[in-house]
Amino acid sequence: MRNSKAVGDVTEARAIATLVAHGYSVSVPFGDNDKYDLIADDGSELTRIQCKTGWSNKPETLRFNTHSQTTRDGQYHETTYHDSVDAFLVYYPENERFYCIDAAEATAQKMELRFDGEIDHPAINWASEYEFDGRLP
Repeated sequence: MRNSKAVGDVTEARAIATLVAHGYSVSVPFGDNDKYDLIADDGSELTRIQCKTGWSNKPETLRFNTHSQTTRDGQYHETTYHDSVDAFLVYYPENERFYCIDAAEATAQKMELRFDGEIDHPAINWASEYEFDGRLP
């Protein structure tokens, strides 16, 4: 079983390959001090991206954290990405797809995307609406 850092590294590597395949130039910030993992350049605009790995939370949904979790001096800390990233690029290993969420649309702690459901409600974030098609917000 891989640790969470290794899982994140795999997601980030897949994100880079996916972005490059869609024509983006990708830069990786030096060190682990920035809130974003990647910068995607489409030739006219730079987009700060935080890569996340989604997991199945309930049947027919994927969930991902929209905050960072760290331990410093034996204390647990959570920090939001507010004003620090432009988009989340979320890899879901169960279907091997990426989902792109504009940071302005993301919730502060965790976010769920639904694949299927019996109800249609305005508060439901449908995964199909966020499936990465090569365009960043």
